[in-house]
Amino acid sequence: MLVATVFSGFGGQGVLSMGSTLATAAMLEGKYVTYLPAYGVEVRGGTANCTVVVSDEEIASPVASEPEFVVAMNQPSFARFQSILQAGGLLCANSSLVDTESARGDIEILAVPTSELAGKLGTLKVANMIMLGALIRASNMISYDAMLDNLEPILGEGKAKLIKVNREALALGYTYAKE
Repeated sequence: MLVATVFSGFGGQGVLSMGSTLATAAMLEGKYVTYLPAYGVEVRGGTANCTVVVSDEEIASPVASEPEFVVAMNQPSFARFQSILQAGGLLCANSSLVDTESARGDIEILAVPTSELAGKLGTLKVANMIMLGALIRASNMISYDAMLDNLEPILGEGKAKLIKVNREALALGYTYAKE
């Protein structure tokens, strides 16, 4: 198994954090991982993306020219990265900000209203974790239980309130993708 995912969106949406969290969880699960972040000219509000490759074997290159999965948290990212997604691949779109009407016909779309779902938890800051939960469910790239078990070491110990809301956000996204 070798699975490549591109995470993309505006700076400040937690795009790089999403990729880093997935990469760390996969590593803690015993998989081989590469994580390649890229920033736009500005940081907050500018563009940000990262590529995460997860494998059962050593990885030759962190570059993903045709990823199996793309996460687009905004419209410019949707427009830019759907073109590199392999045919039959899955594009997880933040339907709170992304209109998926112009999607290619040979890819699958998982539209997740992350802002609305995050509103249910009382903070938009967890929209990225909602999307990560949905991706984990849709991809089976890593074990959901392993993600939950490793969430505290990934986010940092001593942040009980953050751990709780991030667990809830992951569960909300996972459940949404399941339905």
